[in-house]
Amino acid sequence: MIFALFLAHLVGDFILQWDRLALWKSQRLAGVLVHGGIVTFVTWFFALPFAPGWWQGILFIGISHTLIDAFQWRVTLPIPSLLRFFLDQSLHLLVILVALSAGGYVEMGTLAFDFQSSLHSHYYLVFLLGYAFLTMPAWVLLKFVGYAIIQRTGPSFLDGRGKYLGIFERLLVVTFVILGGFFLVPLVVIPRLYVSWQGDGNRDRRTLFMFELLAGSSLAIIVGLILRQI
Repeated sequence: MIFALFLAHLVGDFILQWDRLALWKSQRLAGVLVHGGIVTFVTWFFALPFAPGWWQGILFIGISHTLIDAFQWRVTLPIPSLLRFFLDQSLHLLVILVALSAGGYVEMGTLAFDFQSSLHSHYYLVFLLGYAFLTMPAWVLLKFVGYAIIQRTGPSFLDGRGKYLGIFERLLVVTFVILGGFFLVPLVVIPRLYVSWQGDGNRDRRTLFMFELLAGSSLAIIVGLILRQI
C-alpha cells in the first residue's frame, strides 16, 4: 500500500500536472482545486486494488494536498525556492504516511519492517515507482537543483527544451542498468551532450543543460542499481 500511494503522488503531483495546469495553479485558486481533484482521483485509483473502501484516507490525502498547495498559492514563504520545494514534498509525503498510519497500513515505529515486507510482496510497484520518478519528478527536481546551484534563482519551467528527450534518455539508462548493459549508457549520454554543447552559444544555458543531462543520467544509474537488487 505504501508504494502504491507514493506512486500515486508522483503521478498526480508531477506526471499529470502539465505545464498549463502548473501555470494555472500558480495564478488561480481554481487551478489549485483542479490539481487537488486530480491528486484525489489518482490516489483513489491506486489505492483501489488494496483498500477499495478506504475513502477516509483518500479524502484526507486529497484535501490536505489541496490545502498545502492553496497556502503556497496564497503565501510565498521568504525562503529559497529549492528549500520551498523540499518542504512542499516533505509535507505531502508526511500526509500520506499519517493517512496510512491512521488506516492501520503502516506503523510509524516499525516503518522499516513494513517497507521491507512491502518491497518483497509488491516489487512491481517499486519498479513502476522508479520509472515514474525518472520522468517528470526527476525533471522538476533537476530544474530546482540546477538553477539553485548555477544561477542561484528559482527554476524557469518555461524553458522546456529537451524535456521529453531527457525523460526518454533517463528511461533508457535505467533500463540498460537493470539489464546489465552498462556499456550502453555512454551511447545514450555522449552524443546529445556533444551536439547540444556545440549548438548552444549561451554559457549559462549550456551549463544548466550539462548539469541536467549528467545529474539526470546519474539519477537513472542509481535507480537502476537499486532496482537490480530487488
